[in-house]
Parts: sequence; structure tokens; C-alpha cells
Amino acid sequence: MFKIRTGLIVAAAAIGFAASGFAASAQELVVGAAGNPGGLAVFVAQDKGFFAKNGVDVKVEIRNTGSELSKGLRAGEFDFAPAAFTNLPAALERGLNVRGIVGYVGAAFEKTTADEVVALIASKDSGINSVADLKGKKVGVTFGSTGDLWLLQALKEVGLGRNDIDRINTRPPSLVSVIDTGGVDAIVAWEPFNFRTLKKVAGSKIIKRGGDLVCFCAYLHGNPDTVYGDEEKTQKFVDAISEAAAYVRNPANREEVAEIGTRFVNMTKEEVLAGLDFWVYDPRIGENTAKAFRKSVNLLIEQKKMKTQYDPARYLDSKFIRSTMKRHPEWFADLGKGS
Repeated sequence: MFKIRTGLIVAAAAIGFAASGFAASAQELVVGAAGNPGGLAVFVAQDKGFFAKNGVDVKVEIRNTGSELSKGLRAGEFDFAPAAFTNLPAALERGLNVRGIVGYVGAAFEKTTADEVVALIASKDSGINSVADLKGKKVGVTFGSTGDLWLLQALKEVGLGRNDIDRINTRPPSLVSVIDTGGVDAIVAWEPFNFRTLKKVAGSKIIKRGGDLVCFCAYLHGNPDTVYGDEEKTQKFVDAISEAAAYVRNPANREEVAEIGTRFVNMTKEEVLAGLDFWVYDPRIGENTAKAFRKSVNLLIEQKKMKTQYDPARYLDSKFIRSTMKRHPEWFADLGKGS
């Protein structure tokens, strides 16, 4: 059976389950999550008690970027954290030693590219009406992010390269303000920043969304000592994430899930709801996951951010999620089949 691996991190309010008997048997973990709707499975697992129900006591820590999450994991701040396929392989090649055990966000189990959550947004007076119009323009983007890789692929589609535009490194929380103040002509962002920009910046418009250029996917991972030191605890963690992801995907829970999101990160309910239309919460690991990983590696090699191929089986370990799927098929019944 193919094995695959990824990462995640959690931060938030504690929930008391002593009365129900959960707390006595729970084992504490610290998990990191990104400060956007991509972390909803983690937030819901905490808020709805799925961690406690499955026997793990989790503290959630939130960071703004994937690089901050990775740094926190290396520094021992988290037991598990997420990382995107569009930058993780380069860190693995440099010696990062982690195992991805459960999906955080993305549709990699079903398809090798999925990026509808990413969009190029131009200001009203930028003169930008297509990707080709970016030539000579200033574009705000977070360097090293999935959005950055997506932008480079979008440019490639129209015969442009990174030197044809002026890329301005912008932290995610500042993407809206940098286009609003005229610091850039356009931005590449993801939800909720796309929705927020369109609401706040008069006349701003989406030039391109998605297009299957990259896989906007991330998996929760931990170092081998954490993953395999107590496999029973790791399994409970994977179970909790899977149950929470199923809850997030259920259309009947949209309003409640959006409310939960606002309690963990700086988003309005409207922003969370808008993001639910584009984020994918599939915890599974399979052959397509490995293919998505390899595609990302190829792109990173093409951009000279990696030197050689990296076997996804060295990172992805599917045994925990396969156990969850076997014991709880009801948590995956709404999802499509992969390969």
C-alpha cells in the first residue's frame, strides 16, 4: 500500500470535557494552523470537541504563513503543523524530517491540481484586463507561497516570466491594503483575502481564478518521533481531524462552521462563508496525492528551487488515515473517489 505524509498545527481556546470523562484520558498535543479558512477542520475539531471525543487534548496555535508554521514546528512549538506541496518539497530536500499523515486542505486525493481558492485581482485603474497585461506591472504576492507559484505558472501560460513583472513580497494580512493604497497594480491572494479585497477596494476585479495550474493542498505532519513515538495518540489525532473535516463539508453546518471560524481568526462570518465555496477539506492520502506532490517537485526543480526528485513515499504515510477510513466510512461518504 502506498504511503504518503504531510503537516498541520493547532492553536485556540481550551474546551473543558472533564464532566464527560474525556479529559482524564486525553493526551496533550500542540497543533499549528494557518490564520485563514483553510484551518477550519482544526478549528472545528477544537470547538466542537472532536479532539477530546477521540481522546486527545489539543492546544491550537495560529500563524499567518506556511513558513511561520514550518519554523514553529522545527523550533518545537508544535507537534503537528500543515505545509503546502508547493514549497514543502524544497524544505524536505534541505533536510526537514517530517511525515505527512492526514490532509489539511486541498483535493489532492481526487486530482493532482486544484487551485480555485487562488485568484489574481487587479485595481480599477491598473489597465489590467488579462494576465498578459501584467507585463511591467507591480504585483503583490507572498514569496514562496502557493499563490506565488500559481502566479509564475499563470505568467508562463501567456509567455511571460518573473522578470516581466515587478513582484512585491507582501505578507497575507497586508495584501488588501497594498492594493487599496496603490502600492501595487494587482495582487495574487486566496480566501478570505480575495473576498475582502473585492469588498473593500472599489472597482477591483478578478482577472483570473484557479485554472488547475498548481495543487493548493497541504497536509498535517510531524517529526518521526512525534508520529511514531505514540502511534495510538497519532491515530486519535487523525481520527479527530477526519471527523471534523466531515463536519465542515456538511452543507447543513455552514452557518455554524462560519461562526466557529470567526472565533479563531480575524475573519467575518461572511468571509468564512465565501471561503467555503473554494476551500476543499479532504483528509485522505492516495496515489493522486503522490502525483500532486511529484508535480510540485517538478515545478520547483524547473524554478531552480530544488535540485533533484524527492520520493513522496519518504514524506507521506497513509496508514493512519487508511485505518480511519476503514473504521469510519461515514466520515468520507460524501467525497469522490481518487486513484
